[in-house]
Formats: sequence, C-alpha cells, structure tokens
Amino acid sequence: MTDYSLFTIPDFDANDYANAILAGEPYPQIHQTQYAKPRTGAALESAKEDISVAISKLDLSIEDVSKQIKSLVTAHHEELLQRAAGVNNLSGSLTSVRRGLDDVDASLEKLRQKIRVPYQNLETNAIRLQRIRQASDALRRISRFVVLSRRLETQMSELATFDQPSAAEKKKKFNNLEGLPADQQDDKERTIAKAALTIAELGALLDGPEETGDTPGQDSLETNDRTALAMDSLVPLRSVKAAAAHIPFIEEAQYKVTHEMESMIMTGLSTLDQSLLASSLQTAYNLRALPTLVQGLSRDLCDAVEERIRTAFDLSRISKEVVSKESAPSSQGLLYKSRVRTEPTNITAPQWTAALWARLESLIEEMATCCIKVYTLEKVLKLKKDPVTQRSFLDDVIKVLENKPSSTFWTALGRSLEKYARDAAKGSTFLQQTLSSGYPKLLRLFHEFFAKIAVHTDTVYTQSQQSPETVLVLRALSTFEALYLSRSTTRLNEAISQAFAGGLRSPPGANEGVAIARAVMNELDSARFDPLLILAVARNIATALDGATMRAESLISSDRSAVTLLGPIATPQQILNGQVATCLYYCWTKLEKIAEEHSESAAALVRPNVKKLHITYDDIVDPLLTAVRRELASIVSRLHRVDLQKAMDPMAGMAGPSLYMKDLADKLNYVKAQIFINFTSEVTQSWVLSIVKYIIRIFVLHASIAKPLGESGKLQLTTDMTELEFALGAFLGPSSKRGLEVAGEEYKMLRAMRPLLFLDTPSLAVPMHAANLPPLVVLHHILVRSPLPLPHVMHGWQEAEYVRWVEEHREEEAWVLVEAALVGKEGDEYLELARRVLRQARGE
Repeated sequence: MTDYSLFTIPDFDANDYANAILAGEPYPQIHQTQYAKPRTGAALESAKEDISVAISKLDLSIEDVSKQIKSLVTAHHEELLQRAAGVNNLSGSLTSVRRGLDDVDASLEKLRQKIRVPYQNLETNAIRLQRIRQASDALRRISRFVVLSRRLETQMSELATFDQPSAAEKKKKFNNLEGLPADQQDDKERTIAKAALTIAELGALLDGPEETGDTPGQDSLETNDRTALAMDSLVPLRSVKAAAAHIPFIEEAQYKVTHEMESMIMTGLSTLDQSLLASSLQTAYNLRALPTLVQGLSRDLCDAVEERIRTAFDLSRISKEVVSKESAPSSQGLLYKSRVRTEPTNITAPQWTAALWARLESLIEEMATCCIKVYTLEKVLKLKKDPVTQRSFLDDVIKVLENKPSSTFWTALGRSLEKYARDAAKGSTFLQQTLSSGYPKLLRLFHEFFAKIAVHTDTVYTQSQQSPETVLVLRALSTFEALYLSRSTTRLNEAISQAFAGGLRSPPGANEGVAIARAVMNELDSARFDPLLILAVARNIATALDGATMRAESLISSDRSAVTLLGPIATPQQILNGQVATCLYYCWTKLEKIAEEHSESAAALVRPNVKKLHITYDDIVDPLLTAVRRELASIVSRLHRVDLQKAMDPMAGMAGPSLYMKDLADKLNYVKAQIFINFTSEVTQSWVLSIVKYIIRIFVLHASIAKPLGESGKLQLTTDMTELEFALGAFLGPSSKRGLEVAGEEYKMLRAMRPLLFLDTPSLAVPMHAANLPPLVVLHHILVRSPLPLPHVMHGWQEAEYVRWVEEHREEEAWVLVEAALVGKEGDEYLELARRVLRQARGE
C-alpha cells in the first residue's frame, strides 16, 4: 500500500496529478508560482520520457490492483454471497416498516381533522365573545358615565347656588367661604367633597379601569369584570362621541372643585381651622390627589422658610434697610446708594446689628407659623380615615411620599439653616462676629421658637429632655456654636495663663485661684439656660482645668526641702508650695459648688477635673502634714529619756517642764508661724485641731507606757501635761474661744490622765475612775506598775514604733497584743486587774 499511498490522500485530484506529471513537478505541490518559466527543447524531451514512464507505471499499477481485487473476491466469495442475501432480507423488512409509517401518517391526518377544526371554531367563538364583552363593558361604562355626568351637573348646580350670594361681596374682596353661615358652609363643603368623588370616578371611567379599583361604593361584580378585562384592549370612552361631549364640562367642574379645595386649604392653614382642613383634605382624597397636594403644601412651606432664612442672612437687604432708615441729605443718600456695602462701618455697626437681630426675630416668627401649619396639617391627616378601609390619610400619604410632612419640614429647616449659616459665617466677618459673640441670644430666640410650637406639636426642649427635631435644628447652628466655644475657651485659657504668668518668681495665690474659679463659673452661667450648650462649655472647661492642673504640677516642689522642719524659717520651696496649694484650694472649693448651681450632667463633666485639682492639692499638703506629725511624734517620744523613777526630794520645789516639752512648744510655734502661715487660714484651722488631737493621743500613749515610774516621775508628767496644755492652747490661737475643749474626747483623755497616775492600784479597774480614758491606756498603766512586761518590750519594739502601730490599728487589735503578754501568768494582783479591765472593755 505504500506505492499507492499517494492516491489515498483525502485531497487527491486526478487533474492536478496529471498536470504535475506533465510539468515534471512532484505531487502534491508545496508551492506553485503564478508565472512558470518557458521550457527549453531538452526539457520537453525529458518530459515526454517521464510521461511515458508514468503511464507505464499507472498501467502496471491498475493491473496489479485488479489482480488483488480478484484474489480478494475469490478468497471471500462465500462471505460476500451471505451479505448479498442479507441485503435482500433487509429490503423486505424495510418495505413492511414503510407500510406501517404510511398507516401512522394516515392516522395523524384523521386526528388533525378531528382537533384542528373544533379548535378553529372555538378560536373564532372566543374572539366573538371577547368582542361582545368589550362592547358590553363599553356600554356599561358609558351608562355609568352618563349617570355620573348627570349627578355632577346636579352637584355643580347646587354648588353654584352657594356662590351666588357671595358674588356681590367680591367687590369687597371677601373670600367666598367667609360670607356664608355655618350650616351653609358645611353643606357647601359636603357638596364639594361629593362632586370631587364624582369627578374622580368619571376620570377613572375615561382613563381606564385601573383607577377604579378603590372607588368607594363600586359594585363588586363590576370590579371583578374590570379585573378580568384589565389585560384586554378596552374601548376608550374618549373615542365615544356620547362621552366626549361631556368632557369639557367635566374638566371645567374639576377645575372649579380644585380651585375651591385649594382655597379651603389655604384658609384652613391660615386660620388653623381643623374642620375646614378636614373637608378640604377629604375633597383631595376623593379627587385622588391627596399625596400630590400634601407634597405640594409641604414643599411650599419649606420653600417659604428657606426664603426667609436666606433673606435674614442677606447683607445686601440689611444694607438697604439701614440706608432707607437713615435721615441723611439726598446727596449723601445718592453717595451711599452708589456703593454696594456688604460690611458695616464703625459708625453704622450698631444699626446693622439691630437690623440683623430684628430680622432674626421675624424669622423665628415665620418659622413658628410654618411649623404650626405643618403639624396642624399632619394632625388632620392622622385623624381623617377612609370609611371603607379605616386607613388614615396619613398612611396613604406616607406610602407615596415615604415620610411624614413634619419630618420633611424639620429636615428642610435644618438643611437650610446649616447652609445659609455656614455661608454667612464664611462670607461676612460682621455676621461671624455678631452671631458668634451673641450666640446665647441667638439660642434664646430658638428657645422662643420651641416654646411657641410646643403647644401645637410634640417637640420638647427642656433641661432633662430634648426632642430629636430640636437637636437637629440646633446642630445647624454648629458654625456659630463652634466660634462661641472657641471664644469661651480663649477666655478660660487667658484667665489660667494670667494666673500662672508669674511662674516660680511669683506663683499663683488665693486671688488667682478665685479668678480661675470665677472665669469658669461665668462661662457656665452664660450657658446654663441651654442644656446642650452648657455641656459643650463644660467639656471645654474640663480641658482648661486639665491645663491648669498640669501648670500647677510643674510649679510644685517635691524634694526634701519642701517637707523639712529644721527651721528657723520656712524654705523657699515650702513658701512656693503654700502659694500654689492656696490657689488650688480656692479654685476647687468654689468649683465644687457647680453641682448645686447647675445640672448634674454638666457637673459630671467637670467633676473629674475638679477632683484632679483636689488631688494635686492633697499631693502638696499630705506630705507636709505627715512630716509635721512625724516630727512632733519624735519629740514626744523623747519622754522616755527622762528619768521618771528617781526619789522625790521633799525640800525641792515644783519641778519645771522637761526639755522635750520645751522643744515641742518651740516646734509647734515654728509650724504655726512659719509653715502654716503660707496656707489659707480656712484650712489651717482644721489642720491645727487635727494636730492637737494627734499630739494628745501620742503623749497619753507614751505617758501610759513610761516605765519605771516613780512618784517624782508622776509629778514630772503632771508638770509636762500642764506645759502641754499651754503649748497646745497657744498653738490653737485666740480664734478658738473654747480653748482645748474643742479637742473633745482627746482633751478629756488628757485631763483624766492626771488622777490616773495617783490612783491606788485596786481603783484602776473601777470604770468610774477611768471614765474618759481608753481601756488600752489603763491596761498600760497597770502593766507599768506591775512586774509584767509591756507589749512592745515582749516583741522587742521601741516605744515610738509601738505607739505608731497602735495609731495605725484598731483598739481591739491592741487589746489582743496586751492579752498576749498576760498568757501563762497566774496568781498576780495586776494580772487580775488587767483581765478585769479587758472584760469590761469587751462588755463581757
């Protein structure tokens, strides 16, 4: 087959093959040129030889193929005969199949005749029925149209009778509705509403069945028929001459009813007559124009408010108004008119300001009037309902407009106010300065606006509650509010900067603290009338007080020299801290009254920052008072260095006070004259009293554990007590009229300590003899007289450490410590006394 592969290719062409042999080219040709070169004689001779050779090859090949075919037929003749017999049998089967297909075609034709003909008849009848239904519907609508047209003529004639009496009054420029009695007015309103319903149904009949689905009083069967024919091509009544003749009259009646309805709407809104508004809205509902009417009214009211807002901030109109009021010569008037002034001069600024505020007051009146009209309209829409579906008119309006008229009004009002206020602030320095500095006055105008509309609306603007609508309107004035708050912050920062202007060389004192507090209170008082403004001012005050706290902290000295008590005079750091603490004291004490004078919400914003001032004040005072107490306690603890057990000399006189007591008196004098003098007397009086009580407690505790104690020691302690009373009395000063009695229980304890020293031992457990003394002091004195160890000795503490521990813990814990010293001891008189005192102290 390889010799014949050339002839088996799919694209083999005998002509191309012959041409290739004649041309002496291979087949198949890869590329053929458009113009072949002419052959020479030698080439032609060679071609003839090639042709003869090719023909010979073809002949031989044909003979070879014929032989191969013959051999194949001879070898497979039986199989070929079987296939031929099978083809004859298949031909017979195909004949029977064709016969069956012919029978099927005949059956299909019969079936087609049985179905097609009835279908064509049914289609023809259906078309006839549809046309009959169209004609019937057209006749029914025409009949209804004629009935309604006659009814409308009757209603319009009746309406004309109401207009005849008012025709004579038109010369007096009265409204048609004003000259009628109340009963005739009601009849006219009902007639207009009925005529509107008739006109709406006539319009629905003229324009198509889709508009008649909700018509009150329509027959249900008719509605179903209309629904069934909704997709059919109905006969338009406008093309019917009998109906078309009534169209001009219907249009004229619709125009008159619409005009009467609009007149009733305007009169009802201007007089806020809800009855008249209800009738006019019912007419609009019957005319199927209620959503469009309400949308138009809302848009007109919003446009009117926007126009008033625009003119209120229009400086060119303000300029013309001021110029028109000036009584200047004509030449000067011409000179002013020749210039376009958009800003006042220094001379005309007061007139411009007065004109601006007058315009704003007029704007508030107009806004209140429009707002009341909108809410009155919405209230009537909410009260009026469809008699069939019992759905309010307001629901139908919201379904179309997607919002209530009041919401639309507030949104438009807030947007217009924000736009023109922002543009005015950007375009005019005069408006910016006037309305930012007079922002509280502007807010009061809006408070008047809220008060006027509160009677007719559900808006609330009080200290405790603010309606979202009022907040939306006030947020529109955020431009002027931001400028006012900026000025307020500037005033606060100036007061704080002025207070701390002296720095370390001249630190702030009482006057500066009062000035800061007064500036804060002034800002709060200016904004207290508005619940939102005072919150914004309070936030700025909190920030300003933070700055004041940081500046005060930068001046405070916290090194050792600020709390040292070496003397003889106060250190510069103590003087500096005293000045700053006085400033902070007057500032935070006056600012603590904010909660009493202002709302809790505003006080809550400022309270944390006032507390920071107090904490900063405590950071100055607490270390100093701690150092004072520690120093005085150290001096009192030197009592144990005095020899209190030496024998008493009967020839010696009364012993003088101990050295430590003289040092204590000197130190108290130094603290009062050098340290406390740097602070305000209002607070140092409480410090002095607390230190007096502390010293008495410390002295009594130290005196109760002084051991060993002899008779001379008791006398010495008595002398020291007397000296202590003089020192503490001098420390309290003449301002204390009652002397040491102001110390209360501590002074009674000191007075009761003297007789305790000289009581006989059995009397120590008698409550009457130790009435004003703590049980712990009595226990200490019993242990001092006994051989039993004192608690601090048993634990290895110093006297000062033990006294400090007693001060820091509850008295019950100190009893436990004393009781621990009694454990394991029996048969001793002092032991029984101590246990008895413990039982009495615990109430056992």
